Amino acid sequence: MSQLRAIVDNGLWKQNAVLGQMLGLCSLLAISTSTVNAVSLGLATILVMGMSSLIVSILRGFIPYEIRIPIFILIIAALVTVVDLAMNAWLHDLYLVLGIFIPLIVVNCIVLARVEAFAAKNPAGLSAFDGVMMGIGFVWVIGLLGAIREVIGQGTLFAGIEMIIPGASAWQVLPQDYPGFLIAMLPPGAFFVLGLMIAGRNWLDYRANERAKARLLAHQPAHETG
Repeated sequence: MSQLRAIVDNGLWKQNAVLGQMLGLCSLLAISTSTVNAVSLGLATILVMGMSSLIVSILRGFIPYEIRIPIFILIIAALVTVVDLAMNAWLHDLYLVLGIFIPLIVVNCIVLARVEAFAAKNPAGLSAFDGVMMGIGFVWVIGLLGAIREVIGQGTLFAGIEMIIPGASAWQVLPQDYPGFLIAMLPPGAFFVLGLMIAGRNWLDYRANERAKARLLAHQPAHETG
């Protein structure tokens, strides 16, 4: 259980692929103009990460060390192709919006880095769980980034949800006459919001460390603290 808890903590917070390791920023900054686009790409990434970690872990004993990276990329590329074709068939409108960023999952550093660092060295179950947790960590960051940019940029939430759920409509969060804030929808806005999110994470980590130090000092004998 401690190992599973560590995987969850690492994926969601401590080693978060975006806030902690600054990986996958190309797709994150480009596609996070709305919540639906961001979460959709994140869910596709979860699927690829979980399956690629599982397959690499199962086959790791048969993959020569010298050519492991090309083989890892081939496995990831095959899975991304399946996801790409599935979205084209069943979610065609969303597929057209996400465009090139679905195939670009192949070169997303998050996927390859985790396959190399964890899946190639651990059992299949743990590897699949680690891949999914790292993917969820990516999803909540890109989803929150997309939501903030969408609300500030155009005053709505879940714009484009009808591409996934026919008949659904976006939530009008700000007044109908809200003029919008263009910079939030452009790359500079993405950098600003992501920078604030990283700063917030660092502040929370600092506060947690300070509280841990205070608890440690409180439990020390008086002669040690004096």
